Amino acid sequence: MSTDNTADMGGMGFLDSPMRKALTVYLPLAIFVVVLLFPFYWMAITAFKPNNELLSREGNPFWVVAPTLAHVKKLLFDTSYPQWMWNTVLVSVVSTFFSLTASVFAAYAIERLRFTGAKQVGLAIFLAYLVPPSILFIPLASVVFQLGLFDTRLALILTYPTFLIPFCTWLLMGYFRSIPYELEECALIDGATRWQILVKIVLPLAVPGLISAGIFAFTLSWNEFIYALTFVSSSEIKTLPVGVVTELVEGDVYHWGSLMAGALFGSLPVAFIYSFFVEYYVSGMTGSVKE
Repeated sequence: MSTDNTADMGGMGFLDSPMRKALTVYLPLAIFVVVLLFPFYWMAITAFKPNNELLSREGNPFWVVAPTLAHVKKLLFDTSYPQWMWNTVLVSVVSTFFSLTASVFAAYAIERLRFTGAKQVGLAIFLAYLVPPSILFIPLASVVFQLGLFDTRLALILTYPTFLIPFCTWLLMGYFRSIPYELEECALIDGATRWQILVKIVLPLAVPGLISAGIFAFTLSWNEFIYALTFVSSSEIKTLPVGVVTELVEGDVYHWGSLMAGALFGSLPVAFIYSFFVEYYVSGMTGSVKE
């Protein structure tokens, strides 16, 4: 009997051994980190490589021998990159704010007001998110032209919610569903209105869900390419994804250093936002899939 117990303890000890832990935890985690961060590393070294190193087949391609700031200087001072950055920030922030506002009302109405056909409306909103933007931009282009909004930031601010609102509404519906309805019933008995319940009870409890939906909406707006390429043509109105690709590629000449510098600087704001709100982001995603 003691021999069997010893064997069992030996087996369990093997599962907790440093070698086993290294193979099952640390090695997969290291591979994941390398694969995840390698594109950023490649963008960084390419942004600071001189042209002779970029075009040379000799030397170590994963290292910079003689770093240079020429590509960064070209990007910041010889192009409209600062203006592209401002356009992207403005469009993303305003679109995210409008989309979150509309999504809060829509999600709360579907989950709490319990009107006839609420579930069907929620399903229709989610299905609307599945429609590819490559199909939606064709009718939207006609609307933008007829309203005289072509080549303006307002064209992007008004069209981005077409794919932001469905997703944010679906996400907030799941999070509102996780908030106990008894809290609202008690408030209704005490004489509170629906607006007071939404503002003073539901929204404070739904802060993680709001942050999660806001991060998603901001990221989608920041990286959007098709609408920005279709509805904007002037260089000073372009957003980062379109401006970097269209202005730094001249025919068959690719300014790789400036391209990578633009991509690297453009990805940093989103990375900072995720790093600061990662706890709320995870909490919001967990709440949205509870039921």
